[in-house]
Amino acid sequence: MTATPSTTVANLRDLGGTRIAGGRTVRPGLVLRSGQLDRLDLAADPAVAALGLRTVIDFRTDAERGDHPDVPPEGARMLVADVLADKVNAGGMPAAAQLKDLLSDPAVAQRHLGGGKAQALFAETYRSFVSSSSGQEAYRTLLTELADEESGPLLFHCTAGKDRTGWGATVVLALLGADDETLMEEYLSVNPAVRKAFAPMIEGFTMAGGDPEIAIALIGVVPEYLEAALDEVAVRYGSMEKYVREGLGVPDATVDALRARLTA
Repeated sequence: MTATPSTTVANLRDLGGTRIAGGRTVRPGLVLRSGQLDRLDLAADPAVAALGLRTVIDFRTDAERGDHPDVPPEGARMLVADVLADKVNAGGMPAAAQLKDLLSDPAVAQRHLGGGKAQALFAETYRSFVSSSSGQEAYRTLLTELADEESGPLLFHCTAGKDRTGWGATVVLALLGADDETLMEEYLSVNPAVRKAFAPMIEGFTMAGGDPEIAIALIGVVPEYLEAALDEVAVRYGSMEKYVREGLGVPDATVDALRARLTA
């Protein structure tokens, strides 16, 4: 699990090299995660060009894609898998999908997210990754595409590459046999890159009187967020395998193909 140097893609990481059961590792160069690709410039970014991306899965909402459309890598298929569609259609835009807006107005942030509300909202959103129909469809798409040899090197992303993308990475690595410690390590590993990317906004937010704890809750990831999604899996399905089979509707043959393809 290594960060890939990039000048135009935020928070780009290759899940290759991650330790899994039996002393094996994830095969490098096949499954990558990142933030949005709105600034992608392959001509100026040889590290990304060398990846040879064939498939990109975008977990963002319609509004996020409209505000910051991806620049597609040449020759890559672009698939939309809106994790939060159900929550948005129900009349709310989750905090995970409006980080920049919330950090632009400390008063609004305090009203909606102060006093621990931000942490509670993120935990509830993570549970929806597991339980909502749109979340299930999105992560089913991710696993199905990763099992297909024709998908080639695949990158999946949201806006910051930490929440919706973090859960996707957790599901993939858990299926491949990563232990709990490794899952949490990969999940938390994005914090330095995300905080660096949002540093100007965080500084502006706090200088304007914003609560630093709200900024940290919005920008970073903490164990409690991932634990909320894992608890939802345990309560609803009992295990990650049953969540994938029954919740996501991914057949065992697809999981077997995914493991064969991604395991070194």
